[in-house]
Amino acid sequence: MTEIISSSHPGALRWRVALLVSSLCVAMGALSWLGDPLTAEVSFLASLALHPYFAASVAVFVLLFCAGIHRRVVAPAIFVSRSAKIRIWVVVPTVQSLY
Repeated sequence: MTEIISSSHPGALRWRVALLVSSLCVAMGALSWLGDPLTAEVSFLASLALHPYFAASVAVFVLLFCAGIHRRVVAPAIFVSRSAKIRIWVVVPTVQSLY
């Protein structure tokens, strides 16, 4: 089990960095998009055309989630939590049988 978690850690770290960078790009683009006074006056598509950085960062963010980045980022934590549950389940019945 330790080998599985340690081998998945570098890959998960890369995906976490990609998610962090993508999230920061979306946040910075959203601040500029929402701070623009023209956003309220033009249509949604025209507003996105005026802010290509925001539109591109949102598109990349959605593509990352469609590619399954949420599973790749959380996978090591799932391994650890499931192994802890299995370890507790195996240990607890043996301790209770001593009483």
